[in-house]
Amino acid sequence: MKIVWTLLVGLALAGCTPRPAAPPAPPPAEVAAAPGRDAMTPTPSGFDLTPPTAEQRQALEAALDDEARQVLLEHGTERPFCGAFVAQKEPGVYCCRLCGLPLFRAGTKFDSGTGWPSFTTPFDPAHMKEVRDTSYGMVRTEVRCARCDGHQGHVFDDGPPPTGLRYCINSVSLEFVPVGRPLPDKLGRGEGKTE
Repeated sequence: MKIVWTLLVGLALAGCTPRPAAPPAPPPAEVAAAPGRDAMTPTPSGFDLTPPTAEQRQALEAALDDEARQVLLEHGTERPFCGAFVAQKEPGVYCCRLCGLPLFRAGTKFDSGTGWPSFTTPFDPAHMKEVRDTSYGMVRTEVRCARCDGHQGHVFDDGPPPTGLRYCINSVSLEFVPVGRPLPDKLGRGEGKTE
């Protein structure tokens, strides 16, 4: 435990810049589609998973800063204990920073002690897709936004009840919307609901 703690502290002190990107993402054949979902059909929570058009995607990517681009598009990882949402406790919704799709409710967030925001349950399971990740000599499950394919982080089976899952997410991949404010509608689909 002392070695792990020393390693985490050392990484945190090394600066809050993202780690280099993981090796290229696996081919699309390894991407697990959200169970029973068709991208043209609204999710159970009423959101359209149709990917952005090429023009929309170009505009969304142009609005990202370098760190967000490196994490969301190149599958990088921000340093632990440096993200804006690690200690966030305000009620609201965490959305994909690239396309605005709601990914997690604040009520499912917990302190995992890992240095990244952690959640037990997605906003809607159809909003996340899982990809087998074998980078860095490990086998993990990467989670991506089901609409824009933006890298969010990883999911592990060591979380608390009720799910036993820990969605370990990069703060820079998220946009926080406080309760009472409309959700982002970055694709102009009329999805700017108030949660």
